[in-house]
Amino acid sequence: MMSRVACRPPLRAILILLSWLAWPVLAIAATDTSANEDIGPTVVHLLDYVGVDYPPTVRDGKIADAPEYQEQQEFVAEAARLILQLPGTPQRAELVAKVERLRSLVDAKAAGNAVSAVADELRWDVVRAYGIEVAPKQAPPMAKVTNLFQAQCAACHGSRGRGDGPLSKTMETPPANFHDAGHMRLRSVYGLYNTLTLGVAGTPMRPFKELPEQDRWALALLVSSLRFTPEQLRAGQSMWAGATERAGTSTLRDLVTRSPAEVMAKYGPSAEFLLGYLDTHPDALNAATPDPLVFSRAKLQEALQRYRQGDREAARQLAVTAYLEGFELVENSLDAVDSGLRANVEREMMALRGAIGAGQPVEAVTTQVSRIDELLRQAQDELSSEGLSPGAAFASSLLILLREGLEAVLVLAAIIAFVRKTGRRDALLYVHLGWVGALAAGVITWWVARSLLSISGANREVTEGITGLIASAMLLYVGYWLHSKSYAQAWQRFIRKQVNAALGKGTLWAMATVSFLAVYRELFEIILFYEALWVQAGEHGQTSVVAGMAAAAVALALLTWLILRYSVRLPIGPFFAATSTLLALLAIVFAGSGVAALQEAGVISVHPVAFVSIPLLGVHPTLQSLLAQLLVLALAVGGALSARRRLAAH
Repeated sequence: MMSRVACRPPLRAILILLSWLAWPVLAIAATDTSANEDIGPTVVHLLDYVGVDYPPTVRDGKIADAPEYQEQQEFVAEAARLILQLPGTPQRAELVAKVERLRSLVDAKAAGNAVSAVADELRWDVVRAYGIEVAPKQAPPMAKVTNLFQAQCAACHGSRGRGDGPLSKTMETPPANFHDAGHMRLRSVYGLYNTLTLGVAGTPMRPFKELPEQDRWALALLVSSLRFTPEQLRAGQSMWAGATERAGTSTLRDLVTRSPAEVMAKYGPSAEFLLGYLDTHPDALNAATPDPLVFSRAKLQEALQRYRQGDREAARQLAVTAYLEGFELVENSLDAVDSGLRANVEREMMALRGAIGAGQPVEAVTTQVSRIDELLRQAQDELSSEGLSPGAAFASSLLILLREGLEAVLVLAAIIAFVRKTGRRDALLYVHLGWVGALAAGVITWWVARSLLSISGANREVTEGITGLIASAMLLYVGYWLHSKSYAQAWQRFIRKQVNAALGKGTLWAMATVSFLAVYRELFEIILFYEALWVQAGEHGQTSVVAGMAAAAVALALLTWLILRYSVRLPIGPFFAATSTLLALLAIVFAGSGVAALQEAGVISVHPVAFVSIPLLGVHPTLQSLLAQLLVLALAVGGALSARRRLAAH
């Protein structure tokens, strides 16, 4: 009975496997706001209004505008009521406590900056806790937005947005004047988008949910830019073209979630002109590829700020992001120039995540961030802004494909050699279906990440980690199966039981699954790394990138040919023994790399140990990854001994 179940084609297992691989994408697309999708955004919307509109209502502890002050009290009370309706999560109790603190400050007529700080902090806590989307998935089309504004907004706000439309004279609450720089500098584009989506209770400003989401984003961007003159917008365009840090704006999220006042406080008064230009040309961000090292340094400073505020979890997530979505993208390029510096940065960033997780003193974390910042400065100097040298670009390109593709080639070559050795060339169809399916899945995943969901580095690492661990288990299974046939008498019994029947059941599907996993787990990161390298190489080095890629492809093809050619000449016993040993070693590599990827994503804790680091072999100096590899090694050895005992018993 057990043997019949074991031989059944594991179709269900493959479907389960595919669902595991898809979970990072689905996790982003389906957040916990589905119970009532408006509650979370409404809370954020109310808190945004309180943060912007409360300060003028109170001066020196006295009410300066009674109706407005009463409205702020109502907004805070409504936010408190709605937070209690949000889905139950570990963070909700903290959100409830914080909104009650905000209510106490407002009732006590606290200073405007104190109320705004708590409202802003609470707003972002809600965004993080419930995965609320705060930015468009792609740049909204701006070509027809002026016509849309005239059709939907001009009657109240006026044709130029000065709050003087034909209907404004009949309104008790006057429409907003979008040329009021003092007020507009306090409003983020996301806040304006929320106003369009949810309206403002008690005023003629109704929700415009009938408009497509992208149209609402386009209107919010236009409204944010109306106060700028053509000369100011041209100045912003020049700043965008010539600046290096570009006022910290490299993504649509950066553009829409920060108020101009925040950006001006950090980057100077003229920074708002750059924001105005991007409000009118958000597609410019599509062509902009931020320097990964600048991104890393900025995220590390944000992590330090959060840690000083006592938010350890946010600090840890920012430290993970600094590595995965910044430094990791230049690792291969830096490795070709200064491998020691690359290893040093990687080690220090891991130490920082450990320090944050352990709750070390702020001074220790500050020192660690400063140390990493200096190392990243050195890396920036070595990877100069003029682009990589042709030699470094070639070496980096060669290294990416060789390092990421070697494991996949070894697995595929071993399985193909086995199928040819058994004379079952028709079984090659399963192997080819596996790796071709992986190519298709990888391209689809990349397209989804680029076009729809913006998959983060953490989700990439989770995908790679889970895939690696599943691949390790499948490799152990196939390796054990091969090892059990590595002795002449076992092979003869296998032949007598009909190769065709045995290979037509579970084993072929297992090989197809391994073929899929071996290619899929590498492909997405290969695309990601080459995208980053293409930009780093610059116009003069991109030919070298292509040449390095071609050289690596030739080397991998040659390696595959050598394995296939010379493995056929081996006697069946030694061939099976060698192949099963290779697959067991690869299972150990995949296990170590899988755990390391989950550690980089922050899913598994990190306990560094004094041990060598050999990333190519999946060896990482952490307790968790080494224990995983020891477990796989023990299973492989135990399986080999079990097969030998079974053979002796027969």
